[in-house]
Amino acid sequence: MATKDLTTVAELEQTLESNDIVLIDFWAAWCGPCKMFGPIYEKVSLQHPDAAFAKVNTEEAQELAGSFGVSSIPTLAIFRDNILVFKQPGMLPEVALNDLIKQVKELNMDKVRAEIAEQK
Repeated sequence: MATKDLTTVAELEQTLESNDIVLIDFWAAWCGPCKMFGPIYEKVSLQHPDAAFAKVNTEEAQELAGSFGVSSIPTLAIFRDNILVFKQPGMLPEVALNDLIKQVKELNMDKVRAEIAEQK
């Protein structure tokens, strides 16, 4: 699956509702590390057709980036079953990104939901 650009909260919500796993790359055109991570992110998206890969240009979608508290780019956010399970700034090499996706796929979501309920 190719990456999809997200520009609104409505697009984000629709993407989260329609997919079990959603990765979001927060980036900007002027960002050097973003330019290096972009091709890696695109390549990995083709290796995982069972996940949705989205991109948010922080300059064009400031409200969306702000809702995630993005203060450093690139930042990667990953949702599984509409729950944010990973968010971290910085560029990842291809091997690390693939490993991270594998870990997200292997998560016991019942346990994750139970841990979230305990924290509330």
